[in-house]
Amino acid sequence: MRFHAQPKPLRGPLAGGSDGATVAVEPLHGGEVTLPRASFEAPGGSFEGLKVMGVLGSRRRAWASVHCPCFLITHPSAGPVLVDTGLHPSVAAKPAANLGRLLTAYARPRLEPGRDIPSQLRERGIDPKSVGVVIMTHLHFDHASGIAEFPNSAIVLTAAEWRAATTGRRPLLRGYRPAHYDYAFDYRTVDYAGEGIASYASFGHTFDLFGDGSVRLASTPGHTLGHQSVICRLREHDLVIAGDAVYTIRQLDGGPPQPRPHDPHLWRRSLRELQLFRSRYPQAVIVPGHDPGHWATLKRRYE
Repeated sequence: MRFHAQPKPLRGPLAGGSDGATVAVEPLHGGEVTLPRASFEAPGGSFEGLKVMGVLGSRRRAWASVHCPCFLITHPSAGPVLVDTGLHPSVAAKPAANLGRLLTAYARPRLEPGRDIPSQLRERGIDPKSVGVVIMTHLHFDHASGIAEFPNSAIVLTAAEWRAATTGRRPLLRGYRPAHYDYAFDYRTVDYAGEGIASYASFGHTFDLFGDGSVRLASTPGHTLGHQSVICRLREHDLVIAGDAVYTIRQLDGGPPQPRPHDPHLWRRSLRELQLFRSRYPQAVIVPGHDPGHWATLKRRYE
């Protein structure tokens, strides 16, 4: 694959940090997709692979609608920061235009008109063009569908994720749709084996995005080779946007594991770091990637 974008290595913090800064975090609903229940928590037993693919059982019983989570982080001096982009606004009317026929038929994406992420930002008085930073946990289609709406943002992801999403054959079978991110945008890549990387709490490899401890990126590979989570410092505790490092809150409690992560060993290591963080800091909030029950318990805003 050949891409228009040429990402730049992010070797130091972005501008805008301020000493002692804390942030506010608002969970945003970026649309929905319908996928097999077994693709989130390994069902075990016979024919597990077919269950994960949704081949066995009726769509009504064996499949579930899950949200595409996004998060608005408000930094006191760096301004608005978005984590993941949700489904593109066009999905409300013509999903195949953005997602293609195959993904549309399989995942049945849904987005209410006027409920795309740019519209939700405008409701909050934020011009999407003023969002200086978009953090991508990873580039799977349900997280990266709306990247085209943020051409003025620095889009921060891991170097490993960029390689995984832009090289190799059959990207769709690995969850990627290159058309979502094949733009000459300002991509900034974090190398977790490079400079500026430090440990934080239970996480072995983190990057301090603004140099003030308010927003840390944490390497949590396994689901994809370059997956990362986001640690936000609130006034009294941290909030961890786990992304798809864990699909459900039960996985933090030792429940059924994620089926078919790209690298099972790395996934278990990332899971353990999240579990240790939770045990050491029980007051912290950890948000899993696709758990409708847990999503319903979240506050509209954390400070």
